[in-house]
Amino acid sequence: MKTNRLEAFSDGVLAIIITIMVLELKAPEESDFHSLIPKIPIFLSYVISFIYLGIYWNNHHHLFQITQKVNGKILWANLYLLFWLSLIPFTTSWMGENYQASVPVTLYGIVLLMSAIAYFILQNTIIKHHDNEFTLRKAIGKEMKGKISVLIYIIGIALSFYSSWAAILCYIIVAVIWFLPDKRIEKNMRII
Repeated sequence: MKTNRLEAFSDGVLAIIITIMVLELKAPEESDFHSLIPKIPIFLSYVISFIYLGIYWNNHHHLFQITQKVNGKILWANLYLLFWLSLIPFTTSWMGENYQASVPVTLYGIVLLMSAIAYFILQNTIIKHHDNEFTLRKAIGKEMKGKISVLIYIIGIALSFYSSWAAILCYIIVAVIWFLPDKRIEKNMRII
């Protein structure tokens, strides 16, 4: 199978996830600038999550630009990733309104961690479906960036029970690490 339908479906799901997130942003009742102040944490949680979804969309795009064929396992691995990403609007909203409480910040971190694991599963499922000369296999290498991200998520989740701000900072650090598209794939795409 070609990748077209999987890419189109994934793009549509991500667009819906972003739409749901923005619909969760409620305007204040009052019409002055001061009424926006209580909404700042909600808006900032939206910004962080929007960046995360952008990172996943961007890297997913690069992943499937290099993927030559898909099978049922890849389709299910992709759905598994989309499942975890679809929980981001809920955890974003809950964390934004309760950013000082440990449970919403913990759950947000768990969803981010599971999304990262799901992406890793998708990537490895794609690699297994291709031969030893597959460009992605060479591009990924030891996958240090992904392993470091998982470690930081776990640290953030653990810290969330002591300091929600420290946990949120960990989640932001991972976003900064992944903000630019995966250069390993881009470099190898030029070789093709």
